[in-house]
Amino acid sequence: MANPCSQGAFMSMPEELNKGTEVLIVTGEAKGDIMVGSLRAGSTSCLLERLKQREAGLMLAAALALAGISPAAAQVFPEKPLRLIGASAAGGMIDIYARLLQPRLAEGLGQPVIIENRGGASGTVAESLLAKSAPDGYTMLMSADFSPANPHLFRNLGYELFRDLAPVSMLLRLPLALIVHPSVSAGSVAEFVAYVRSQRGKFAYASTGTGMSNHLLMVFLQEATGIEMIHVPYKGGAPAMADLVGNQVQASLIAITLAAPLVRSGKARAIGMTGTKRAPLLPRVPTFVEAGYANFPEGQWMGLFVPAGTPNAVIARLHGEFAKAIGAPEVQARLQELGAEAVMNSTAEFTVFLRAEHARLGKLIREHKIRAE
Repeated sequence: MANPCSQGAFMSMPEELNKGTEVLIVTGEAKGDIMVGSLRAGSTSCLLERLKQREAGLMLAAALALAGISPAAAQVFPEKPLRLIGASAAGGMIDIYARLLQPRLAEGLGQPVIIENRGGASGTVAESLLAKSAPDGYTMLMSADFSPANPHLFRNLGYELFRDLAPVSMLLRLPLALIVHPSVSAGSVAEFVAYVRSQRGKFAYASTGTGMSNHLLMVFLQEATGIEMIHVPYKGGAPAMADLVGNQVQASLIAITLAAPLVRSGKARAIGMTGTKRAPLLPRVPTFVEAGYANFPEGQWMGLFVPAGTPNAVIARLHGEFAKAIGAPEVQARLQELGAEAVMNSTAEFTVFLRAEHARLGKLIREHKIRAE
């Protein structure tokens, strides 16, 4: 039997109007039309039911909006494959860690997670791509410590970090080791500073690119000690390490993942480490804090971003799944092998950190007139 209060029955009411109480009805189903007429007493209950249904729907939509959740996001997420943009070339540091997390993420989300490497221009290519993506949670970005520096290094990026990207969490930290060629007569940070000073501006160090963390941290060290060095930027860690081993450059502040094999093989010597505690991969190497540089920054990190405007419920789901993936036993074991430490802080904590880094790096970059090459 047809429901007497169904949409079709309700819409047919004007044809059934009898002489009686006159009412005014404005409904979306009537496409904005105003229907004026009178209803039989038996039809009044239908009208009230329809109006109550409409009111309930509006109240639900309002509640979701106040919670920062769109009606679509309130449904099951995700319903299709997700894309994780990596701000590095294939085989780079970000790619290594993204692929480490990929199986667990796919398992937890119940959908494939496709990694798309978009290296180049200190991660700005990847950041621009994310900024232009739909804010629905299906496109994510795994970036690194260059993100808060980029606005100060590049002109006309076409996007704004804090307007167009939404931070989710810092995923992990990776200490950097100050390594030197075996010919350098330095076994500590103090001896390194003295040795570089004796070279009178002829000492060269390698970085993975202008404005990258290992470049800016060496600038920080120069500022703290007054030494002068020649900066030689490379497009990645592998070519930088090849030239250090070949003695074309004499030092580098590089990720422990790349430094440890060279140190163990005797091709380089480690004399200092970023971070507040010694790294298990190179436990004999003291930190810069131990060497007397209490304010030395902690080093490299990697974090997760989504497009600004992504619903809070979706961000919370992604944060939870990344936390579970990083906490998986096999992932933890591999992180230790690579020298990385899981972080997974809150979205609020990560945002505060990014703004502080943006201010700190901006001051350093302006004072030393550093521009992207």
